[in-house]
Amino acid sequence: MILAIDIGNTNIVLGCMENGEIRSVARIATDLLKTSDQYCVDIKNMLSIYDVDLASIDGVIISSVVPPVLNSCKTAVRKLTGKQPMIVGPGIRTGLNILMENPAQVGSDLIVAAVAALRAFPAPLIIIDMGTATTITAIDKTGAFVGGCICPGVKISAEALSGRTAQLPAISLEATQKVIARNTIDAMRSGVMIGAACMIDGMIDRMQEELGQQATVVATGGISRFVLPMCRHEIIYDRDLLLKGLSILYENNKR
Repeated sequence: MILAIDIGNTNIVLGCMENGEIRSVARIATDLLKTSDQYCVDIKNMLSIYDVDLASIDGVIISSVVPPVLNSCKTAVRKLTGKQPMIVGPGIRTGLNILMENPAQVGSDLIVAAVAALRAFPAPLIIIDMGTATTITAIDKTGAFVGGCICPGVKISAEALSGRTAQLPAISLEATQKVIARNTIDAMRSGVMIGAACMIDGMIDRMQEELGQQATVVATGGISRFVLPMCRHEIIYDRDLLLKGLSILYENNKR
């Protein structure tokens, strides 16, 4: 069994993979202040909830966009499993042709998502990940990683709107059907949620223009399932895209 760990700015996702299939998925909050011992307890408790025997873990792979937490999790995993985790970063074989000015600066989450999407869908591809930030990545018809954009996440936008204005309250992130709202709460939801959907639709249009053809559009990330129904493009939702990518990278790089 493989333990795949994706460390994001808001959550850490733990996935147990066996024969390429996802056996269980758990989430814990990302906390910059936690020590490796605290993460050790968190990970052990989460795995025990799903009846995962630590002795059955043959290997571990980690991707992270939060460097301080990466170090704590690496130490925690070594204490729990006795395994040296594989880290997604420079030196790992991805099979991607990354056409960026500085490939080393590309986030590991973008790399992992691209690997998984290329395994499952035909290129060209547009990959959307809606988490703390919303990232949109373009893969051309040859399968090359050609770039993308990074936008404020939906939650960040909502928090900025209520936090930086005197009379606008905090709102829950719920889908809404009407753009023209008749009260303040619905007006904020319209701006944040439908605004995010319109941004995604517009970016897809412009990326397809630059790619020179229609692309398969794939989305992941916890907030995606709330926003995608309001988009006008056909978008495939895969909640476990990053875990699938981590499993592929582990198999491609294990000794």
